[in-house]
Amino acid sequence: MAANELARDIASAAPGLAARYRAVREASLRLAAPLETEDYVVQSMPDVSPAKWHLAHTSWFFEQFLLRPRLEGYRVFHPRYEYLFNSYYEAVGPRHARPERGLLTRPTVAQILRYRAHVDEHMLQLLGGIEPGQGLVALVELGMNHEQQHQELMLTDIKHVLSCNPLEPAYRDDLRASPGPRSAGPVTWTSFDGGLVEIGTDVGAHFCFDNETPRHSVWLEPFALADRPVTNAEYVEFIRDGGYEHPAHWLSDGWATVRQEGWRHPLYWSDGLDSQFTLGGRRELDPTAPVCHLSLYEAHAFASWAGARLPTEAEWERAAAGQPLQGNFVDSGRLEPCAAPDSGGGLRQLYGDVWEWTGSAYAAYPGFRPAAGAIGEYNGKFMCSQLVLRGGSCATPADHVRPTYRNFFYPHSRWQFTGVRLARDGIR
Repeated sequence: MAANELARDIASAAPGLAARYRAVREASLRLAAPLETEDYVVQSMPDVSPAKWHLAHTSWFFEQFLLRPRLEGYRVFHPRYEYLFNSYYEAVGPRHARPERGLLTRPTVAQILRYRAHVDEHMLQLLGGIEPGQGLVALVELGMNHEQQHQELMLTDIKHVLSCNPLEPAYRDDLRASPGPRSAGPVTWTSFDGGLVEIGTDVGAHFCFDNETPRHSVWLEPFALADRPVTNAEYVEFIRDGGYEHPAHWLSDGWATVRQEGWRHPLYWSDGLDSQFTLGGRRELDPTAPVCHLSLYEAHAFASWAGARLPTEAEWERAAAGQPLQGNFVDSGRLEPCAAPDSGGGLRQLYGDVWEWTGSAYAAYPGFRPAAGAIGEYNGKFMCSQLVLRGGSCATPADHVRPTYRNFFYPHSRWQFTGVRLARDGIR
């Protein structure tokens, strides 16, 4: 849960909350609108959820944590939806198995849309009655940010679903192509002094997830960060130099995964290394765009091959401090990473193209305390065996990123828009 709920004065946040709620909910429906009815149901692997499940689960969240306990006289839309659309909240009760979500032909898409309308009607009724001191705003904000996370997942999941179809259909035919090829420019390095720095955030006026708290001190040695993410062309060099054929640069688990899965290039690339599947269908590979859909294993191997390493999350956040939150987000209508023009110095593409793997394990910050009850399961229970990613991707809503945001995935995961920015040790 957002730490904001623990001590924040909600009065200043209440105005405009209903309008923001409407905007977030409508954004989900706009993302789903290009889908055919059949597209809503398919689950192409256990990590992927059907589009209609995302639409239902985000409604379930508001119903479960706000409407049922907070709106007097509220009646649930369907008594079995609590079981069908619970994701991982053990405190709420049993749930339908995640790998079997694609077996749910019922409820239909039309029924799910009616469920959303039911929840929205009553949420707006609840929001209309919010008064300072009721303590609801932070929980509503958590629900809206939770839905934005699922908006990104809807896009990454439907991309995987459509990629499994031999017809390779486009999610949308009107998506703008990359403006390249254009020069991404040679990599330049920005150096940062070592010393004691502060990362994370405290309870304050802006939204945050609980895993971003509390703000705390970290000691950094001098380091340098590449000015941009690694490009497709640079990754092709790694492949052609035998990157997937020799174990020298791979973590042991990574090399075992490469052998077991038969990986020879990033997810969605052609064997000829000249095209990739995108949300706009199969398109020519842009050599200057950031390489995307890499696992942590691939990102680490490339960094080792390049004579560099992955940044730590503290290094990334230190470097990102004060940088503008601009980029090629989902709002741009492109939905694929693209090259940025050479800026002539400084860091670029920190946000809005690819999530950037760090070498940091996803763990609690010193002093972290999860909230009580089911909401406390939101982040803390996943702090094991996953790695942190920073920034934001081309599928991320623009108002959903911040320098302290901690995304996290297992090291073998590739279906998200994940890439790599190199780091190296600085000079004392």
